[in-house]
Amino acid sequence: MKRFTRILCVVFATILIASCAMIGIQASSAYQTYTYSIDGYPLLSPDAYDVEDTIDSEKMGLDVPLNAPSDIITDKSGNVYIADTGNNRIVVLSRYYEFKFEIATFKNTVGNDDTLAAPRGVFVSDDTIWVCDTGKSRIVAFDLNGKFKKILEAPESHLFGDDAKYEPIAVAVDDYNRLFVVSASTYQGIIILTDDGQFQKFIGAQATEITAWEKIWRKLRTEEQQAQQTDNVSTEFNNIALSSDGFIYVTTSTISDSMIQSQILAKATDGTYMPVKKLNTSGDEIMARNGFWPPLGEIDYNNKSKAQNAEDNGVSKIVDVAEGEEGTWSIIDQKRSRIYTYDKNGSLLFAFGESGNMMGSIMRITAITYQGDKMLVLDSSQSTNNFTVFKREPYGDTIIEAIAAENNQDFDTAINKWTDVLKSNSNFDAAYVGIGQAMYRNGDYQKSLEYFESAYDTENWSNSYKEIRKEWMSNYFLLLIAIIVAVIAGVVFFNKFVTKVNKAAAVSGKKKTFGEELAYGFHVMLHPFDGFWDLKHEKRGSVRASIVYIAVTILAFFYQSVGSGYLINPEGNFGTIWGQALGVLVPLFLFIVANWCLTTLFEGEGSFKDIFIACSYSLLPLPILIIPVTIYSNFCIQTEISIINLITTFAFIWLAMLIFFGTQVTHDYTMGKNIITIAGTAVAMIFIMFIAILFSTLITKMVGLVTNIVTEIQFRL
Repeated sequence: MKRFTRILCVVFATILIASCAMIGIQASSAYQTYTYSIDGYPLLSPDAYDVEDTIDSEKMGLDVPLNAPSDIITDKSGNVYIADTGNNRIVVLSRYYEFKFEIATFKNTVGNDDTLAAPRGVFVSDDTIWVCDTGKSRIVAFDLNGKFKKILEAPESHLFGDDAKYEPIAVAVDDYNRLFVVSASTYQGIIILTDDGQFQKFIGAQATEITAWEKIWRKLRTEEQQAQQTDNVSTEFNNIALSSDGFIYVTTSTISDSMIQSQILAKATDGTYMPVKKLNTSGDEIMARNGFWPPLGEIDYNNKSKAQNAEDNGVSKIVDVAEGEEGTWSIIDQKRSRIYTYDKNGSLLFAFGESGNMMGSIMRITAITYQGDKMLVLDSSQSTNNFTVFKREPYGDTIIEAIAAENNQDFDTAINKWTDVLKSNSNFDAAYVGIGQAMYRNGDYQKSLEYFESAYDTENWSNSYKEIRKEWMSNYFLLLIAIIVAVIAGVVFFNKFVTKVNKAAAVSGKKKTFGEELAYGFHVMLHPFDGFWDLKHEKRGSVRASIVYIAVTILAFFYQSVGSGYLINPEGNFGTIWGQALGVLVPLFLFIVANWCLTTLFEGEGSFKDIFIACSYSLLPLPILIIPVTIYSNFCIQTEISIINLITTFAFIWLAMLIFFGTQVTHDYTMGKNIITIAGTAVAMIFIMFIAILFSTLITKMVGLVTNIVTEIQFRL
């Protein structure tokens, strides 16, 4: 009995310890790191950054705690500068986050006592601390010891509107001492000033969102209304950062949710309505957006299961941007307190962060900056007012090492590093792309295709395949010429043969053979008016030939679904033959039935059989064009996809024209009457579908009712 009791105690203690360990594991991470697949699904990944510490006012050694801080920045030595807006000061910390000094009061240019008022932005150049003294509409410069240097008052220019208000909230200074200023209420773009405060120009004004209705309304306005219009005002920016190569990152959170949603759905690469941009000094948008999704924060923005609160749903609210190592850069989403990091091509490397009270969570994310391999994130929540230090993990180190090898054109090392990344995270598409690009640059084009296919990267796949195709064409040039000549000769010979058969059948006076009925379809396709006339009156076609054309069309679409090349179908989706049959037969018979019903009432001369044969023969352009372009899709590159789309579109236009003229000739209608009949047929098709759906729903409900009654009777018996 005692032995059993001891065993029971050991088991109970083991369970208790394991439970505590699990709780500890769950509590150790306040967030989950992830990326996005090409389909827009979150893919979990190892943590690229982990929490090192949370630095509050006590750890900084501040006598007066931070109050509503709005910006954080570091200098080349790692010192930290915080715009403590609520306390009207700039707090300067050492690289170890210990208090050094603050800037709050100073002697101004004329020697009078002066103070900062609600500073919201700070930037540090080689020898100057630049402060956006927002409350006093000016920029104040100090040396690195906090000693006053100069004041840049509000700039003057006729380009500012009469009611313009200068409210500097963010500033960046380049190597030429040009100031790039973001003003909270200035919609003309970024303000460029000289280092003595002289206005130079505006750059990068955000495009306005104008709907089609607004465009029409503007044309109808009177001159007075045009003069008073205010709906063409650009949206202002909210933050700015300089890249290591001298370009400008800017962010805005005033673009409408609907516009950003449309950019996500379209996988847009144009930066016109993006919440983060990269500009050159002329204001031109130059950001690369070559990832699966545009770099604008959350992609799965309506995922309620991931939202902490109801207000967490919707697109991201981007409030700051910072550049890291090797051209990587990060933006922060204030709505979710989340950080999104991208490479120089705009591909998402990782995203992490949550709102909450756990260590690593941020109540109100406000600003971000890098300190070497660390990331400092400012929290301006009233209950926290601190910043969190995130230390890069080995997984994140490997990613940076792989990107560094790419940037240094050390492709063998890049392959090895990206392979190490894949060992930790097999879902990381950017690693597959990185290996593929390294192999491409090493000339290993065939192997690179496999990695690009793993990441569904059609653009890079096309570049590699282009080189393979070029090499094949140079090796087999004569064979290629022979194939082209043979195809052209085959088409010419077949056309002559079909023409000869059709001419012979026209004068034979005998009953048409099955082969002659099939051959006549090619005459109808090229000569619709006399072709459809003879099809009906001379009995040149038949139901059996029509069935063959329908079957060939179904097979053509089935081949298109299973035989298209990688660039056309990168995800390898395909349809069944039954699905393709329904896709052809349902619209075909809907049109035939609707047209027959309508033309019976409006003096149409064609019978149901005539309409069926005419419509079936009209299908011939589809297999004739779709089968060759499907074959070609296996050898094309991305720039040639538009040719395939053009030919496919032309096939359907050809079909529509044949059906239109076939209907007109079959019923002996005038052009005007035929147009009205075709429009009526379309309406009748919709009506028939509605009746069919209604009838099938009714039958389903009746069957369900009878089944329930039988079940109830059996249960009671």
